[in-house]
Amino acid sequence: MTDTSTNPGPAGRTAGTAALAGDDSDNAVALRGRVSSPPIDRLLPSGATITTFRLSVPRARTAMTAGSRQTTDWVDCVAWSARSRRSVGAWAVGDRVEVTGSLRRRFFRAGEGPTTRLEVEVLGARRAKTAPTG
Repeated sequence: MTDTSTNPGPAGRTAGTAALAGDDSDNAVALRGRVSSPPIDRLLPSGATITTFRLSVPRARTAMTAGSRQTTDWVDCVAWSARSRRSVGAWAVGDRVEVTGSLRRRFFRAGEGPTTRLEVEVLGARRAKTAPTG
């Protein structure tokens, strides 16, 4: 049963559907890894320009992954804003980087019909600081 009342909730929010509005911490992703495919600018049918790339992220050892020989995960990333596109556009394969953003499922038509892709929408991006050697 859905609460459709209009009583103010925490922080002055209205209960019901208005309370479902997320904040920045509800869907936050932070990744550190290496660029594994070069950033590519693409023009969408909507007229928007995006920059896509893939990030190779070392896999943490957990109970779920303990029996796996796979040590890396690959994550598709997409930069929509001009600022994030400029940041990632200068990257090359092998660069160590840090990305923050949100998970997004994007729907589009390809080939025979509709398809989806789960990506990280890049909201912040920078080259990772390297530890001093010696």
